[in-house]
Amino acid sequence: MTIETDERVRPTAVPPPASASPGSLPEARCLNLPNLITVSRLVLAVILFGLIGMGGAALGLPVAALFLLAATTDAVDGYVARRYGQITTLGRVLDPFADKIIVCGTFVFLLERHPLSGVTAWMVVIVIGREMFVTGLRSFLEQQGKDFSATWSGKIKMILQCAALTASLMSLDPHIGTPGFLLFRDVLLWSAVVATVFSGLVYVVRAGRLLQWQQ
Repeated sequence: MTIETDERVRPTAVPPPASASPGSLPEARCLNLPNLITVSRLVLAVILFGLIGMGGAALGLPVAALFLLAATTDAVDGYVARRYGQITTLGRVLDPFADKIIVCGTFVFLLERHPLSGVTAWMVVIVIGREMFVTGLRSFLEQQGKDFSATWSGKIKMILQCAALTASLMSLDPHIGTPGFLLFRDVLLWSAVVATVFSGLVYVVRAGRLLQWQQ
């Protein structure tokens, strides 16, 4: 009787893996709310770039509000993914990609509005160069099995960049771009640049320590 009972139980443990399609589960998990929010950030970025490119009455408070809305979704999708256990490999790749597109892209489009925007070519080179370097460094270290997740310096950098870009977008409105506000905008822009360089150096030091431990 014991052998017959075991033979009845064992087959029931085998069918579930076979009944589930190998590609259906990952595909279903990718189509979750956090990833949809991340995709919406990319859509908002395209609309934002179009408005900046058109110029005219679209610039100022409306486009600054749109940028803030897109930037805010970065915190929303991360919270939802952690809160409801919906973290996926696609989300880990798509989320930082969307962040870099909206920040770096806004810097590039605002460069076209220089000197009204206050964004210079050096600012754009530093921001994009840092992002490319850290992304490559993270990819290399994670292939080595190292933990190279975001640090506090990276988060402060992101906050300052968003604040600076918001002020830069607002300053394109002639009614807002007073001398006092323009000075405030420039301080924010250069603070963001300094934070960008500093956070890049923090990642370099951290990478050096991880590689040193490997040796």
